[in-house]
Amino acid sequence: MLRLLTRWFCLAAALLFIAHVYPGVTITSFGSALVAAIVLGAFNTVLRPLLVLLTLPATVLTLGLFLFVINAALFYSAAWLLDGLKVSSFGAALVASIFYSLCGMVIEVAMGHLFRPPQAH
Repeated sequence: MLRLLTRWFCLAAALLFIAHVYPGVTITSFGSALVAAIVLGAFNTVLRPLLVLLTLPATVLTLGLFLFVINAALFYSAAWLLDGLKVSSFGAALVASIFYSLCGMVIEVAMGHLFRPPQAH
């Protein structure tokens, strides 16, 4: 449970960081970032596998590059749904989703080291 809460707070902080360094994304508060992190997580858990399956031919034809479009569409959809997250354009959603994915990977690696089970000697 602690791992899940830590990941959620870190992903919300990543959204705030992205909004700070990239002018195409605006987040009104940390609370809005927390809600956006939940919505993005739900979209990635529920909708992303379905979209990947439905667009498999396009993904294969573009050698996987269409997955960036799917990620951007989910990010843009979350911004459309939420009041506290604003994205200026689909291109901004594409850039922000790439940054958010990179931040998520860094957070996963860091949490893997932080929450590693103790090793027996």
